[in-house]
Amino acid sequence: MLSIIHKSAFWKIMLNAVTLFGLIFAIGLSVAYGATDISLSTVWQAVLAFNPELTSHQVIRELRIPRALSAAMVGGFLAVSGAIMQGMTRNPLASPSVMGVTHGASFALVIMLAFFPAASNLGLIFASFVGAGIAVTLVFMVGSFSSGGLTPVKLALAGVAIGTMLSSLSSVIALHFQLEKQLGFWLAGGLAGANWMSVQLLLISGVVGMFIALVIARSITVLNLGDEVATGLGQNNLIIKVFGIITVLILTGAAVSVAGVVGFIGLIIPHMARFIIGTNYSWIIPTSAVFGALLLVLADVVSRLVNAPFETPVGAITSLIGVPFFLYLARGSSGGAK
Repeated sequence: MLSIIHKSAFWKIMLNAVTLFGLIFAIGLSVAYGATDISLSTVWQAVLAFNPELTSHQVIRELRIPRALSAAMVGGFLAVSGAIMQGMTRNPLASPSVMGVTHGASFALVIMLAFFPAASNLGLIFASFVGAGIAVTLVFMVGSFSSGGLTPVKLALAGVAIGTMLSSLSSVIALHFQLEKQLGFWLAGGLAGANWMSVQLLLISGVVGMFIALVIARSITVLNLGDEVATGLGQNNLIIKVFGIITVLILTGAAVSVAGVVGFIGLIIPHMARFIIGTNYSWIIPTSAVFGALLLVLADVVSRLVNAPFETPVGAITSLIGVPFFLYLARGSSGGAK
């Protein structure tokens, strides 16, 4: 069956269509279930015939719908970022969380909250982009300085080290400026603060980031064969990597500014997409987006139901899946790293 999907565009389209249908159903569940369960018929009425006098309609329209949409976009953004990072570096362990990108973005947000508390949402977003860029730069510098060159495992270890350092610095700053509550939100990951402004931010970032990702998708497929092969085929690898990094910063920065540090989606989903549909990034990127959106929406539903009426951080739910998967990949990659 997998070989048929690998070869047939029809099956790839059908796979994404079925997953998209599942995503729509999951968004419906996310809107219906929470601290107070609401029937799907009431959800439907709130969407088509909104009545501001009904509390249930207000909860659906102002809280749960933007939260569900934000979860879908954050999950898709992180998955696409992971796919691009893995494709560019040919590193199966690369992802925004493992490579320290999300921790860099959250560190910059803590800096803004501590020293510029009156900063606008746009300022916080810009800071998260800058923080993500600094983290990427540090990870590649540390990994490159090690003996033996930049291997997948060394890159992952550098990412974990830089991420831990930035997380520790964030904790120190938060303790000094009494930002423990805000920091706890960013590091644990959650969508409780999502609103329609968050949706607008994610939509704008998503249009730009996903457009660039789809434009460079074919080039990433070539780059995944190796720098020498790509250069031999006449491709300018530097330009592709620059646009790839810009895309990761846009998508990850927007995701972190809304949901905080949500780990492992960017690690797991690209591997699932490659296993099912093959190595063509023109398919991997959109498939990762849909799969990642579905996973985070379902994780958000679980986070609200597993310890109701209290919420479990959604980052903890994704980590339960991601940590064993990461250890499995690290074990498989260590044999090839010299």
